[in-house]
Amino acid sequence: MEQNSQRPIKILMIEDDPEFAELLSEYLAQFGMEVTNYEDPFLGVSAGVQNYDLLLLDLTLPGMDGLEVCEEVVRKYDIPVIISSARSDVEDKVKSLQLGADDYLPKPYDPKELHARILSLLRRYSKGGAGRPAPASAYEIRGDTIYHHGQPLHLTPAEFDILSQLIRKQGITLSREQLINESSVMSDSSTKSLDVIISKIRSKLGDPKAIQAVRGVGYKLV
Repeated sequence: MEQNSQRPIKILMIEDDPEFAELLSEYLAQFGMEVTNYEDPFLGVSAGVQNYDLLLLDLTLPGMDGLEVCEEVVRKYDIPVIISSARSDVEDKVKSLQLGADDYLPKPYDPKELHARILSLLRRYSKGGAGRPAPASAYEIRGDTIYHHGQPLHLTPAEFDILSQLIRKQGITLSREQLINESSVMSDSSTKSLDVIISKIRSKLGDPKAIQAVRGVGYKLV
């Protein structure tokens, strides 16, 4: 992504540590990113979220938990969300992804990593009118058929359901619980059943590395 040839990337940050917010803002400004931070989550969610390209969200906030903010934003707006949090409990990570967050970055982290993740996410995120279309994908969903490099895949309903979710969030890790709960055909909550389905999808794609397992969280389509 060529930053200089496009309008500045506008990032909404909700972070109650002003020093940390300032550090990130100054770093990202080098790359043409304008960061607006709100320490108060109530002000942040009423700040015209739809006018930003991405939300960078802390979880431990005054008066309103970041998970509540994430749920509200994802429900109302079409905007990618990166969780930036010192809460390292895997349950927080899983819950964030289940609620619709696109990425989870545990503190402390190097601002270089945040910058890289923002660019990666915006490249993949198709957002109408943002001037940043998602790159061409090897996958295409047409009705009840998925095409891989132009060739139809012969999938069971469960395989179609799981692969469809992974395609729509390509490059983003989806938790096992999210994949199962958002499936319209899977009634078995066993993660073992999901692992078997993933294995069969990999076989039909002809690439065992196409779907990566993210230890302790779930899977992502690369």
